[in-house]
Amino acid sequence: MIFAAGLGTRFKPWTEEHPKALALVNNKSLLQHNIEYLQRYGITEVIVNVHHFADQIIQAVNENNSWGSNIIISDEREEVLETGGGLLKAKPLLQSAEPFITLNADILTDLSISNLLSFHKKNEALISFGITNRKSSRNFLFDNNNRLCGWENNMTGEKKIAIDDTSLHPMAYSCVAIFEQTVFDLIPQRGKFSLTDTYLSLAANQRILGYEHTGDRFIDVGKPESVTEAEKLFN
Repeated sequence: MIFAAGLGTRFKPWTEEHPKALALVNNKSLLQHNIEYLQRYGITEVIVNVHHFADQIIQAVNENNSWGSNIIISDEREEVLETGGGLLKAKPLLQSAEPFITLNADILTDLSISNLLSFHKKNEALISFGITNRKSSRNFLFDNNNRLCGWENNMTGEKKIAIDDTSLHPMAYSCVAIFEQTVFDLIPQRGKFSLTDTYLSLAANQRILGYEHTGDRFIDVGKPESVTEAEKLFN
């Protein structure tokens, strides 16, 4: 599932007339880049959630024949639900016998999904997600085994601790995550909420692990000035 419903407030003025997922990096939309990223790992069944300028995303998907994948739209036009709420709404579309992967439309990375999945299965985690050692306004906090224990906002000093451990170290979230199907039976939140809330509410009793891939290419294309840097990294 690719999260593409956000308002993209940091990406103005583009997002005053377009969804951020259709912002161009080297003449390809962020959405196309991520569809092709998933294709490199044999993933061609993709759900895309939409809210902000939803019709433009649907039109782009149709005009480009889903870029060779099978894209199903999860329609959130009535209310933007954030990542957690969006995931829960898409539950009927995601259910199968296999784990599933989510990523944000506005990140670009060459994190190996194969390696992430192997790590996830080997460690029998409920959720595994990519993390790197980079500067970020917010970090997840991990113990020495890279088990999720908390979260902190580096701008405000706010902390949320799920497991108290003296050895906690901060890492930045890569917005690529693998989930077991059983997560749907465990998510306590409803309505509009972030996956961060879900991770922290489950961390004490479930194995939620960070997969470190520092050194891989990664960029959060969160602001217009990020596009120039993204174009240097990703063709």
